[in-house]
Amino acid sequence: MRATLRQMALASLALPALLAATPALAQEEETGPIDISFSIAGVTDYRFRGVSLSDGDPAIQPSLTVSHESGLYASLWGSNIANNDGDDIEIDATIGLSKEVGGLTLNAGGIYYIYPGASEYDYAELFGSVGTAIGSGNVTVSVAYAPSQDNIGNQDNIYVGMAATHPLGDIITLNGSFGIEDGAFGDSKRDWSIGADVDGGNGFVIGVKYIDTARTQGSSLAKGTALFSISKAF
Repeated sequence: MRATLRQMALASLALPALLAATPALAQEEETGPIDISFSIAGVTDYRFRGVSLSDGDPAIQPSLTVSHESGLYASLWGSNIANNDGDDIEIDATIGLSKEVGGLTLNAGGIYYIYPGASEYDYAELFGSVGTAIGSGNVTVSVAYAPSQDNIGNQDNIYVGMAATHPLGDIITLNGSFGIEDGAFGDSKRDWSIGADVDGGNGFVIGVKYIDTARTQGSSLAKGTALFSISKAF
């Protein structure tokens, strides 16, 4: 059964959690019905839903997204992780649909988590989210559901989260998140974060946040920590 904290840590979206781990669509000027964007980020610790997947070590995380004007998109996101039965790479393959409806941003799709060389950890997850502007900020509520599968101990798993952003001036954006996970990867596990991003211009973003958890069996992989990041969108 993959219900231990260590195995839970290897069950990684996103992506950063859907709140932070789903590959984001780059905000670029549209030049046609299809847009291709690429980004790369460096983080001091790869945290997924509050749990470190890199054993507290730095990680490099590239992302490639192809989106259509209809709202359909597909992306590949990758990261190095802690040694995983001889493999140290995670790849998240996502297909989804994002639409603006009456002031709401609706997003739904599926993610397949791939661990090359350690396919016994591969698994699929469905997700959906609803976002809306509140003043100059934004709030998004999301749900991720992994149906029962052999690779997650023949249990299902659900993660419900909320994320919010609020700009301070033109270059600083505050952000925060809170999530609850229950099932194959957690027993009413909680995680939360608070931080800020600074727009460095030319596609660069510098970020800092504090991440913590509760109900994670005292795992050292889930202790509160400050996380620093730098990313570049192309």
